[in-house]
Amino acid sequence: MQEKELTKIYIVAGVVIKQDNKYLLVQENNLNPKVHGTWNFPAGKVDKGDTIEQTAVKEAKEESGFDVELIRKIDIFQENTSEPVQHAFEAKIIGGELKWPKDEILDARWFGYNEIKKMKDKLRGKWILETIKILEN
Repeated sequence: MQEKELTKIYIVAGVVIKQDNKYLLVQENNLNPKVHGTWNFPAGKVDKGDTIEQTAVKEAKEESGFDVELIRKIDIFQENTSEPVQHAFEAKIIGGELKWPKDEILDARWFGYNEIKKMKDKLRGKWILETIKILEN
């Protein structure tokens, strides 16, 4: 009997920061050509020993420069078994200023909901638009 190979899945925590009716997105500076230049929430993989919430706060600081406080978990997303499990949190800014690591992030900008809907093909994944739809409704 042949042993089945298990699928290894990682967990991602991302923060949705909304201010003045606009959402903060960061543009990926990634070596993977499928990901490079796409827009995403400040987000990252959960490291062993960290909670999903700690990761969300840490990634917001690392990728946007903002200190945030989590308001609530919005939802959990996963498109298929080859994709990570993505936890989306609503967060508010409690300090810091917009600045990002150039080696990781190409740009960071505020976008309105309608702008984000028009850039569907430039988003890192479906979870971005789905998360914002939840907040808009």
